[in-house]
Amino acid sequence: MSTTTLKPAPAASAPVKVLHDEGRIGLRSNLRHIGALVRRNLLQIKKDPESMFDALLMPIIFTLLFVYVFGGSVGGSMGGGRQEYLNYLIPGLMAMMGMNIAMAVGTGVNDDFRKGVMDRFRTMPIARSSVLIAKIVVELGRMMVATLILLGMGFALGMELQSSVLGLIGAIALSAAFGAAIMWIFILLGLTMKTAQAVQGMGMLVLMPLQFGSSIFAPTQTMPGWLQTFTDYNPLSNLADAARGLMMGGPIAHSVWVTLGWAVVITAVMAPLAVAKFRKKS
Repeated sequence: MSTTTLKPAPAASAPVKVLHDEGRIGLRSNLRHIGALVRRNLLQIKKDPESMFDALLMPIIFTLLFVYVFGGSVGGSMGGGRQEYLNYLIPGLMAMMGMNIAMAVGTGVNDDFRKGVMDRFRTMPIARSSVLIAKIVVELGRMMVATLILLGMGFALGMELQSSVLGLIGAIALSAAFGAAIMWIFILLGLTMKTAQAVQGMGMLVLMPLQFGSSIFAPTQTMPGWLQTFTDYNPLSNLADAARGLMMGGPIAHSVWVTLGWAVVITAVMAPLAVAKFRKKS
């Protein structure tokens, strides 16, 4: 009696859900995703208005502090007084605003990962870069608010615009371009550090030497030679000098091109690293 060996029929393969690859997402869809994420981040600010305190109060505090504490002595060494120092300080503070606001991007990204928000975004069929770009867009908006308050304080205290309105707009745009580039550094820090406090601590270690070892608060001619060499290569010095030239008159070509060069190089290096880290972060 012959027996027939029955072979089990091959199991039907389960349908595989195809996820959208970032490279296949068109420009229009990418912009739509960025817009939706920007709206989400703005709604977060609306629910937590205290997150705007740094952008609203920092320019007021720094302007009053430096003008009335250091304005007399530094302005006197420049051959003038508080008025001259005010005209010198405000363009420099515009450069500093971008750096301080940029640090909030890193802490925000780190906090979103701790809460699991970023994990949810990574499961969605959206471009990974759109999540980070939306963060930068919102922080640029906060930076513009801080800059407008800073300029308002400057004009209220007697600052005189010695060039044209176009020069002022150019200084704001240059500060925004450099600030956006610096935000990629802090996003990478936020994705690398374990806690938001660590991001803030590391950020301060980077910001303090760059800010005070620059021409933001005082001319560099009286600094030691080694420190003057550092300030010459410090991108914040070039940004402050460029903003000062655009607003108050003077040579601007070298400082503007150096600042733009720094912005392009920082973005070209840090943006791909930040997006790659965002994909792989566990």
